[in-house]
Parts: sequence; C-alpha cells; structure tokens
Amino acid sequence: MSDGTHDSTNDDSIRVTKMKRKAYERELAILQAELVRVQEWVVRERMKVLIVFEGRDSAGKGGVIKRITERVSPRVFRVVALPAPSDREKSQMYIQRYMAHFPAAGEVVIFDRSWYNRAGVERVMGFCGIDEVRHFLELAPLVEEAMVHSGIILIKYWLDVTQEEQTRRLEGRINDPRKVWKLSRMDLESYARWYDYSRARDEMLAATDTAVAPWHVADSNDKRRARLNVISHLLSQLPYDSPMRQPVVLPPRQEPGDYRQSDHPDRYIPAPF
Repeated sequence: MSDGTHDSTNDDSIRVTKMKRKAYERELAILQAELVRVQEWVVRERMKVLIVFEGRDSAGKGGVIKRITERVSPRVFRVVALPAPSDREKSQMYIQRYMAHFPAAGEVVIFDRSWYNRAGVERVMGFCGIDEVRHFLELAPLVEEAMVHSGIILIKYWLDVTQEEQTRRLEGRINDPRKVWKLSRMDLESYARWYDYSRARDEMLAATDTAVAPWHVADSNDKRRARLNVISHLLSQLPYDSPMRQPVVLPPRQEPGDYRQSDHPDRYIPAPF
C-alpha cells in the first residue's frame, strides 16, 4: 500500500489539468442529491454507518467531509474530530474514547482522524512506545471485525498527497489569514518528518487492510476531483435504496384574518452592505 513514487517531489503524476469549477459543482450537486437519498435510507432502515478519514496534514480530509455533510442533516450525519486526550482518557483503554462516538441506529458518523492516531502521529511524535503501536496494529483488525459483526458499515479512507502538493497547500495557509489557524507546531514537525510518516503509514495499511475493513486510498492532489471521487466511491459502498422524492408543491397561505403588523420597534441590525 505504499505510495512509492509519491515520496518524490519531482513526481509528474500530479501535474494534471485541474478540474474546472462549473464541472465540479455540477457533478457535486448530483452526488449530494444521492447523499440525501442515503440519509433517508439510513433513517428508514436504522442503519449504522461509520466512515474514517486519515491522511497527511493538508491532504484534504476536512474538505471532503464538508462536501459530504453540507447538504444533509447534522442529526443524521455527525462529524467527530477529537482533541488530544485528557488525563482521564489517557488512563482508559486506548479505543474507549472513540467508541463513545460510534453510530447508533439511523446515524452516519464520520471520523476526521480516528483511533489510527496511534499508528500515525502518536508513533511518529513519540507519544507512545513502539510496543504500544505493535499491540494496536494487532488488535485494530479484531476490534473492527467486532464492529462490522455488530451491524456497523465501516468504511476507511486514506487521502494521498505528494510532497510537492503538501508544501504548496501549507504555504498557502501561511500566507492566508483565513487559514493560518490551521497550522500548529505539530503540523510543522509533521511536515519535516515526511518519511517517518511514510514508514508509519505503510506499516499501518499493511497490518489493518483486511477483507472485513479494507482501506480505500484516494489521490487528493486535485481537491475537486478527490471530493467527487471519494463521494462517488462512498455511494458505491452503501446498499441504499431510497426512491426519489415526489415533487413538492407549496400549499396556499392562509388569509390574514384579523392579524395586524405589530407596532413594536424591531431592532434591525445595521446594513452596511
């Protein structure tokens, strides 16, 4: 599962024509309509769906998740992005704090990073020992098998990005006051340790890519194509069957009757635009 040539900043494979915005928005609208059908199926059939997104910093996880969730109900599609563990959580079984967010019937839960932190950032940054990593890699497939046997549909994505594209995106964050908050000291250290992360990723994918819970790798060097490709693939992994809605017709409004506009002074906000 190594990305091989993608460890080279001279890789020509990313030098492709970027997808045009109009074409992207047209295809995205079609896919998002299908996600609405998925939502109705999940609620009707009381399905439990759990989607994991992993990848290097700036690989585009947040962008994909946003496009999955922006046209569906947050009561059905729930995003989980956990902060660093508290002292209490550090004393628990490792996966315990993640399990609290697993889906119940009628829910789709999306993890923006997950229990695989142990095999990635925690390993590379020295937050856990190598024996803990090895133990995690042995147990993760067993836990995921139990999840699937409990009725959870588990789908795991790794977003793949080249050194060159990651550098471009991180530099864009540095120079954009709207995005600079996304950069932390940890991001900078992670950037410097590209090959440590490559080794950690390769071992993680090899150990936890199973028939029950396989990893799906997506090329995310073109953000627009990546979003469409992931959503399209996600739809192909879900056996949803929801009929299209019947056309909606607005009913006529009631007559005003004895209603009169209140004379209470409304406090409208300033309108500088």
